[in-house]
Amino acid sequence: MSNRIFVAIDTPDLERARALATRVRHHVGGLKLGLEFFCANGPAGVRAMEEIGLPVFLDLKLHDIPNTVAKAVQSLAPLAPAILTVHAVGGRAMLEDAKAAAHPDTKVVAVTMLTSLDDRDLADTGVGGSAHDHVMRLADLARAAGLDGIVCSGVEVQAAHRAWPKGFFVVPGVRPANGAAGDQKRVVTPRQALDDGASILVIGRPITQAEDPDAAARAIEATL
Repeated sequence: MSNRIFVAIDTPDLERARALATRVRHHVGGLKLGLEFFCANGPAGVRAMEEIGLPVFLDLKLHDIPNTVAKAVQSLAPLAPAILTVHAVGGRAMLEDAKAAAHPDTKVVAVTMLTSLDDRDLADTGVGGSAHDHVMRLADLARAAGLDGIVCSGVEVQAAHRAWPKGFFVVPGVRPANGAAGDQKRVVTPRQALDDGASILVIGRPITQAEDPDAAARAIEATL
């Protein structure tokens, strides 16, 4: 993959999503479609976005009992997304079943800890230790379950990559050096994330909310 930026298309409006993706397609390497888009447009919307010609990262963060997640992943298999997310805290059996049910060309990656959370948020949920320790524990679980990789912040990706050299690391919450953090708490620059071992970068608002999304994508690409 020559361009490792996946632009986050977070809108329920299919035509707006297609227009935005078409506008930036020459300066990104893929499209990330999340719950907001999928709940509004479903599989037909995913197929419409695939027509643009870029790999699709389906970020649904599935988390349920193993049988339910496996059947959900199986129902998504005809779409053959390049990447699909499940939640690592679903446990080893759920992770194993999700991987077994996925399309063979789909990378199944486990979300460790959302980039909108920090140590205090973790403590509020009853989990002891630091965000770093929590991410590393879940990375070990994902690797043991046979997944392709994890989603983690750029703050943890260097340590995760060192522990799992062949893992696939998705880093969201990436912000340009002069960009606003917004609701993200554990952020790094695109260049730092790649240098520390990120496989792909998920970048949303710095591109999609820019006055000229194509120019914003091109400027970020130039730093890589």
